[in-house]
Amino acid sequence: MFTASPFPIHQLSLSSRSFRAPQILLQVYEGSRKPDIILYIYCFLVPNPSTEPLLKEFPSSPITSPGIRRIYKKKAVEEFKPDPYIATAMNCMLWIFYGLPMVHPDSVLVVTINSIGLAMELIYLSIFFLYAPNKGRAKVIGWLALEILFLGVVAACTLTLRKTHAQRSDLVGILCVIFGVLMYASPLTIMRKVIKTKSVKYMPFYLSLANFLNGVIWVTYALIGFDLYILIGNGLGALSGAIQLILYACYFKSAPKDDDENDVVKPSELQLSGSNGPARPTV
Repeated sequence: MFTASPFPIHQLSLSSRSFRAPQILLQVYEGSRKPDIILYIYCFLVPNPSTEPLLKEFPSSPITSPGIRRIYKKKAVEEFKPDPYIATAMNCMLWIFYGLPMVHPDSVLVVTINSIGLAMELIYLSIFFLYAPNKGRAKVIGWLALEILFLGVVAACTLTLRKTHAQRSDLVGILCVIFGVLMYASPLTIMRKVIKTKSVKYMPFYLSLANFLNGVIWVTYALIGFDLYILIGNGLGALSGAIQLILYACYFKSAPKDDDENDVVKPSELQLSGSNGPARPTV
């Protein structure tokens, strides 16, 4: 979600010796309304005294998932799991590789959106890592290392064994669909709980709406250029989001009132994101 930043943007040291902001970032910063996530990514990549206030503000920002906000408030991960963000990071990495010119040319939007999505997942995992016990930290590092290794193997095989763009797109596209299906399948446990308890308190409405709209928009994008792999993955995402919204319409009246939204989601019941991650900009 893009919102006006409450942080005085002019205080950021964009011209510091340690970093030269690309022209596109400068244009974003100079606008009257700035997407917060761009600022947070900059702060994590280029830490310096001028960015510390915004960096400290991030965990309580509206763009941060409920699970991350709870972890930051409690200073402990409790029973939350990083699995959804680890899976989404892998999905984003594959789509970034898919959109590169040597694999699938003319896919700038795919690379751009998933790069932002990957940055968000890594920031979330960094916050989880900060408050996790040694076992949780080892899990995050281990899975990220495996994902990087897997991506390296995929890249090597794709670029050496597949000679044409069509062949490379097919190989990487199939992998993207497989991992996308796994990512979108994660809300099934929550939907089952909604049906069983006849309550939607375990399924955030805005997250379901964002998943549905995200899927619909990318399906539209896929139909314009008829990209089968983007169409399949996000078609399933739109379907999953639609089912969640239908369930919400059926059961929202039976949800008990709760003044403390932080206590609505029990860490023992749900994973870190409460569903399949934040409103991620993935395809």
